[in-house]
Amino acid sequence: MDSQTPDIKEKILFTSPAEACHLMGSNMRGLSQEEADKRLEQYGKNELAQKKQTSMLKKFLANFTSLMALLLWAGGVMAILSGALELGIAIFCVNLINGLFSFFQEFKAEKATNALQKMLPAYARVIRDGEEKKILATEIVPGDIMVLEEGDRISADARILQSNDFRADQSTLTGESNPIRKSSDALQQECSYLEAENMVFSGTSAAAGTCRVLVVSTGMDSEFGKIANLTQNTEKSLSPLQKELNVLTKQIALIAFSIGLIFFLIAVFLVKDPWMESFLFALGMIVAFIPEGLLPAVTLSLALAVQKMAKEHALVKKLSSVETLGCTNVICSDKTGTLTQNEMTVNHLWNLRAEMTVSGEGYAPQGEIRDGDIVVTAQNSNALRLLLSGAALCSNAKLLPPEEGKERYTVLGDPTEACLGVVAQKGGIDLDTLNQTFPRVMELPFDSRRKRMTTIHQLREPFEGSNRIAFVKGAPKEVMELCQRCYDGSSSRPMKEEDRQRIMQANDTYARDGLRVLAVAYRPLRRDDETLPESIREYTPENVEENLTFLGLVAMQDPPRSEVKEAVRLCRSAGIKIIMITGDYGLTAESIARKIGIIQSPDARVISGVELAEMDDTVLKEVLKGEVVFARMAPEQKYRIVCALQEMGNIVAVTGDGVNDSPALKKADIGIAMGITGTDVAKEAADMILSDDNFATIVRAIEEGRTVYNNIRKFLRYIFDSNTPEAAAPTLYLLSGGMIPVPLTVLQILTIDIGTDMVPALGLGAEHAEASVMQQPPRSTKERLLNKNVVLVGFIWYGLLGTLFSVGGYFLANFLNGWPGIPLAAEGTHGYAEATTMMLAGVVFAQMGMAMNNRTDYESVFKRKLFSNHYINAGLVIEVVILLALMYIPFLSGIFNTAPISWIEWLYLICIPFIVFGIEEARKKLLRVRRAKRS
Repeated sequence: MDSQTPDIKEKILFTSPAEACHLMGSNMRGLSQEEADKRLEQYGKNELAQKKQTSMLKKFLANFTSLMALLLWAGGVMAILSGALELGIAIFCVNLINGLFSFFQEFKAEKATNALQKMLPAYARVIRDGEEKKILATEIVPGDIMVLEEGDRISADARILQSNDFRADQSTLTGESNPIRKSSDALQQECSYLEAENMVFSGTSAAAGTCRVLVVSTGMDSEFGKIANLTQNTEKSLSPLQKELNVLTKQIALIAFSIGLIFFLIAVFLVKDPWMESFLFALGMIVAFIPEGLLPAVTLSLALAVQKMAKEHALVKKLSSVETLGCTNVICSDKTGTLTQNEMTVNHLWNLRAEMTVSGEGYAPQGEIRDGDIVVTAQNSNALRLLLSGAALCSNAKLLPPEEGKERYTVLGDPTEACLGVVAQKGGIDLDTLNQTFPRVMELPFDSRRKRMTTIHQLREPFEGSNRIAFVKGAPKEVMELCQRCYDGSSSRPMKEEDRQRIMQANDTYARDGLRVLAVAYRPLRRDDETLPESIREYTPENVEENLTFLGLVAMQDPPRSEVKEAVRLCRSAGIKIIMITGDYGLTAESIARKIGIIQSPDARVISGVELAEMDDTVLKEVLKGEVVFARMAPEQKYRIVCALQEMGNIVAVTGDGVNDSPALKKADIGIAMGITGTDVAKEAADMILSDDNFATIVRAIEEGRTVYNNIRKFLRYIFDSNTPEAAAPTLYLLSGGMIPVPLTVLQILTIDIGTDMVPALGLGAEHAEASVMQQPPRSTKERLLNKNVVLVGFIWYGLLGTLFSVGGYFLANFLNGWPGIPLAAEGTHGYAEATTMMLAGVVFAQMGMAMNNRTDYESVFKRKLFSNHYINAGLVIEVVILLALMYIPFLSGIFNTAPISWIEWLYLICIPFIVFGIEEARKKLLRVRRAKRS
């Protein structure tokens, strides 16, 4: 016997309990302790294998060894070699601080396997040597007989041998929100393994009843273990931002080293400077072109976005995940709890006299029942009173009021039954009084063959000559076939054929709308009824569930969240495709998807798990190009869909809450777990957690992700527009053959890059989204951060403006000191120090205007309040303070070759930001006019 082979598992489903025990080499007395010990040695402990984790040291060092970080380390070394020891140390500090910040932000690394392990119970009850024993769950072996009752966690995959109204909550494994009734009977037809009614699975729980089960699979061979294995072996690839930063690093390194080489060759061969001096000069230029503030700016932008998103109920575990949202173009969303409220709600009541609508959503008993424009209650309608009373009495669920400090009602039991009590209260029925008035005598539990449930109640006052009454609820077709009469108005009458047709027409209409429909009927149990037994112990479905009187239909659904429809519309306008992947039934899934706008085409497809299993990847990818809803999906199928989408070049976000979702969450570019209903497994496998379980929160997070990327590009554009005047300074020196002394020293260039530029640049990372951010398609992964716009606007347009004003300041200082009548001030003189100070200050003051300009791409900055970004405001103040310190503190002016300037020069500098800002506002105005004409 090899109990953990697929063949044995399949056979067991279609055999009797006795035959199943035989196949597993066991019996109803359980295994002997000796045999259990042998099997424990053969199959190993019932636990999940631990995958070797990356050491904390490696995770720590990874924050200092990215391509950009390595470039900065090299930049620091070059700064020291060029004679700028202090600035080299400053670069090292920037890199260290950034790496430490990133490490602590992501300190809580993924521990999916640990979370899976926690879900398994510590102990289990088994039958061994004919006696019930309590053992460690890790010691369960195939062939053991387990005892389960309500509330127990299930420790292994097992075949049911005996069941007493047993129901299992399998939502963590299958996504099915309702508890599943289980039976010991052999299956009569093929179905997927996870849907087998005679099996229970590791990691799920007992929702109601008791049973005895035969263990079939343990540890990593269980369905739970297979999901753990799939999750463990799914490697996270670099995020789009990490990949783009690597590309940008290579581009910047190429530009910086090329410029350094060019200046070195010109200095040596044209200007005839000494080799060592030319080499140090070239090193300084390379350092000048390395954006030392890029990593801190990226980290700050992401960290600020993380804080902002946390306030919006989106908790991000990895900084880089924020930007991944920005280029997401497909969202694979679960239905229950994300798109819907995860609260079954009755919205229609139907009887032969009226179709009634029910207002209010969720489990809060607030709302009313209307027949057209008229409010109806149990007090003014006997038919409604009987329908609501029968539905509520034939139910085992309890509605619990909100706990202190909370607003939500909760449910103990089946959500489908819970909503029957809610609608009864909306109709004016007090449930406590109802249960006292009609005490339950016994229950005939629901089973999947009868598709109905019956409860029998004692009557205080006779009804239709009876002292007891049976209420039946279940599938409309099955219940109606047992009905001989119907309640019409205020009394019952024989049912006609046309009544049956009307009932089924109403049922079909509701079903097409994706509603779940229950029929309610009753039967007076008269003592003189010869079909009934004398003793209540002999009540059976066969002798009670006949000669019923039909009361009506109850139609219900898990309603969509009120804000989801608008969120879906925003996704469409933003070019984001939404694909619903659910464990629910196809008709229900399609109805919800159409109501909220996920699918709109009449040709949209609904594909079941069985259909998907028969598709090859080529057909699946073709299906994914159109509008599609996936229903009744197994965990590996959801994972397969995500893989196919990624192979098609998509950036995929996936939502989920159960163990079954964890492989897909891990595989996705951005995994999003539910915070309220989500399991620990899903939360650990995900990159982001929704603390409100709301799809609309994802859309807000996507907007924030897009804003982060735009802000990084604004930062890049801003720091590069100072590189043009920085490059122009040595260019003037080299092209003039040394006749124009270098207008900016290497130390002054590095002062701009690390000192005056840094804080305003960081402020751009905190900029708010532009109005059009969600009206554009997702960013292509082929689109570069350093694109044509950054080059044209940053390097050329802004760069030329900065060069014009800073070089102008340099020559103004010389002019005020007698030039052109006397030669330009030579290095080492006070006039030269004053001229380089004006060049430095000209770059800085031009950058002040450009910091404000870079806040928007096309909008006028006046539309978002001129001084609303406090980080930029602080940066502008700090720039001025640094300049004043360099000019007027002798110790610093000696190091940086600066000098005090006159009031005329100050007047010139003060005008620069306003002129730069005004010119750019005019350019943006022209761009907006051109865009308006095109559209």
